[in-house]
Amino acid sequence: MKTVFRKEMADHFSSIRVFIMFLLTLFISGLALFAAYQGIRGTGSGGFVFLRLFTTQIPDFPFAFLLIFGNFNALFFIPIIGIILGFDSINSEQSGRTLSRILSQPIFRDSVINGKFLASIATLSIMIVISVLLISGFGLRLIGVPPSSEEIIRLFLYLVLAIIYGGFWVGLAMLFSVLFRSTATSILFSLFVWIIFSFGVFIVALAVPAQTSSLLLQFSPNWLFALASGVLMQPQLGAGIVLELVSSTIQPNPLSLGQSLLLVWPHLTLLVSITLICFAISYIVFMKREIRST
Repeated sequence: MKTVFRKEMADHFSSIRVFIMFLLTLFISGLALFAAYQGIRGTGSGGFVFLRLFTTQIPDFPFAFLLIFGNFNALFFIPIIGIILGFDSINSEQSGRTLSRILSQPIFRDSVINGKFLASIATLSIMIVISVLLISGFGLRLIGVPPSSEEIIRLFLYLVLAIIYGGFWVGLAMLFSVLFRSTATSILFSLFVWIIFSFGVFIVALAVPAQTSSLLLQFSPNWLFALASGVLMQPQLGAGIVLELVSSTIQPNPLSLGQSLLLVWPHLTLLVSITLICFAISYIVFMKREIRST
């Protein structure tokens, strides 16, 4: 598996696709920094100031909540990167007739899919970490307030949560890559699921009663991640938060780190479960598939 992992990492970091994704990472980091800086200037300096680099929106700006780092990651950045890294991981090898050559080597079949999955997760993790470090470094110079130990722990937990969330999208894209021989079909199905989870579920939730809406949003990994990251990165949100991603009207009522973890734990468990389910189905289908050299 190490051989496949190293090969996939080398392929990722030598491709124009990953170069473009790194440019996108820089753009997202700059956009989040600008939004946070404008928001912090307009709201003072109380509370967890360092974490507000990742959670503050531009005052009186249309759809400003989408520019918040956590929300943009949940709805756009992480899903798109995960899909790009996984949608052609298997079927591109089959269409190029290189998969049979790889398996003709002394390499176990499960090492191929495991190595590809881990390499995609590693690449996605590097991008997320770079984005967080850029915002942290430049943001520290902008606000001049160093993070507390609790803020560092919360940020680390957010990174773990974001990587698990990204793993779901990589696993889903790999599942379609295993099921369909056409790369165009696999990316179309992946994007369709992303649109449904990101916007379709939310639109339907707006049309139903609040209690049903809350239950419906639990079926969307995007909103699960957004809610969990909101609790981790915004300690001032009260324990009653259910549907709010960002709300400046909530009265300050910071949760302790332990209380935040108790609220986040069910969301984390669900994200891990659906990620494992997607990868397990991909693994089983791939292991049982007949692969020919022609």
